[in-house]
Amino acid sequence: MNQIIAHTVHANDWRHALREAVTRGDELLEILELQPGQVNYSASAAADFRIKVPRSFVARMRKGDPNDPLLRQVLAQQLELQETAGFVTDPVGECGSANPQAGVIHKYRGRALLIVTGACAVHCRYCFRRHFPYEDNSAGHSQWQQALDYLRADTSISEVILSGGDPLVASDTQLANLVGELAEVAHIRRLRIHSRVPVVLPERITDALLQAITHPRLRTVMVVHSNHANEIDAGVAEAIAALRSYNVLSLNQAVLLAGINDNLASQLALSETLFSAGILPYYLHLLDKVVGAAHFDVEEQRAVALHRQMTARLPGYLVPKLVREIEGATAKVAIG
Repeated sequence: MNQIIAHTVHANDWRHALREAVTRGDELLEILELQPGQVNYSASAAADFRIKVPRSFVARMRKGDPNDPLLRQVLAQQLELQETAGFVTDPVGECGSANPQAGVIHKYRGRALLIVTGACAVHCRYCFRRHFPYEDNSAGHSQWQQALDYLRADTSISEVILSGGDPLVASDTQLANLVGELAEVAHIRRLRIHSRVPVVLPERITDALLQAITHPRLRTVMVVHSNHANEIDAGVAEAIAALRSYNVLSLNQAVLLAGINDNLASQLALSETLFSAGILPYYLHLLDKVVGAAHFDVEEQRAVALHRQMTARLPGYLVPKLVREIEGATAKVAIG
């Protein structure tokens, strides 16, 4: 049954789709029938942090609309080059004591994060790790066993989070080997995977991948990342159904982004559309103040007011927690 679902939905070669991703701003604008001046496109910003977006995600954008909420998330703009006080390269404190071993980020008791790869399927312009030193932190190759040794040695860790980059850009073999080794650690009970791939490249959710990331001894949770209802199409819903067929729980974390989803209609539509696709809203993050993303910031007071409006309109299970990540805090900090 599982194999039929996965193969029927995802017969395409995801590697080919990833290779064919749009990586030039001029091409992206040409596809969407837009001129650079309409969107304040900046080739300099794109050179600093390159554009990358799968064509299936581009297909969900509205042609001729310079304010399309999906386009604004991935297109390099002149605003990224402005210096803004308080915006730094390491906004959540991942490059100091929270990075005790190459490839490991350990900030919260009971859970630790593994940087599986620095590669992503899409480059989001607000990414809080856009300046992260991946070259020193990939948990692959020679560093892999050292990272696993760190997890084995700390018996307080019951949950491991696979992150990146995007962990699902790694090969099935790499993921299967990693999950197999994690499953052998007695004190690890849960595996959480943070990935934008099920949303931007749903054809990646193949039967082989599902077998690689699930293990009978571990409870697996997929935390996807979607910021707008327009991102969720039939292919995404089918990918989530395939995950569910393997008993993988799907949650969503979104970022509150100015000009993209910072209004009640967008947030209501996102929660309802996620739930219809089998995804439960989990977190709504205030923007991490990373260099290059200040134009996406939404003031906390306005965010709290919006969240209260959501609470008044949605059942509790469809209201994500409004949170901010603060360096040195023992958990995500609830706002409002």
